[in-house]
Amino acid sequence: MSKKILIADDDKTLTKILSSFLVEHGYKIIVAHDGEEALMKLEFELPDLILLDVEMPKINGYAFLFDMKKLEQSAQTPVIVLTCKDEMRDLFKVEGVKEYIVKPFVNQDLLKMIQKYI
Repeated sequence: MSKKILIADDDKTLTKILSSFLVEHGYKIIVAHDGEEALMKLEFELPDLILLDVEMPKINGYAFLFDMKKLEQSAQTPVIVLTCKDEMRDLFKVEGVKEYIVKPFVNQDLLKMIQKYI
């Protein structure tokens, strides 16, 4: 059975490219283009891992992470933050984020991070 990854990022080009890449490597992909949509998807899907952008409309990545932890079914789901803002790395590590990768990144590097957790 394929492992599921939720990609929460408002960059539609990035989500399309990343989705195709991860599907080629055997993952099932769920996409949300803002934090609110990502939280709604967590109510119906239980991903094995979440790829989370920091700057998103409606609910940003940090607020999403806080709200996600309130949901029993997803509180322990590993999160990898994808962002252009390297300065928030320590803040997210304190919140339990497994990995933090700065855009632009090499897909193979991200794949290694994903494989480490699922």
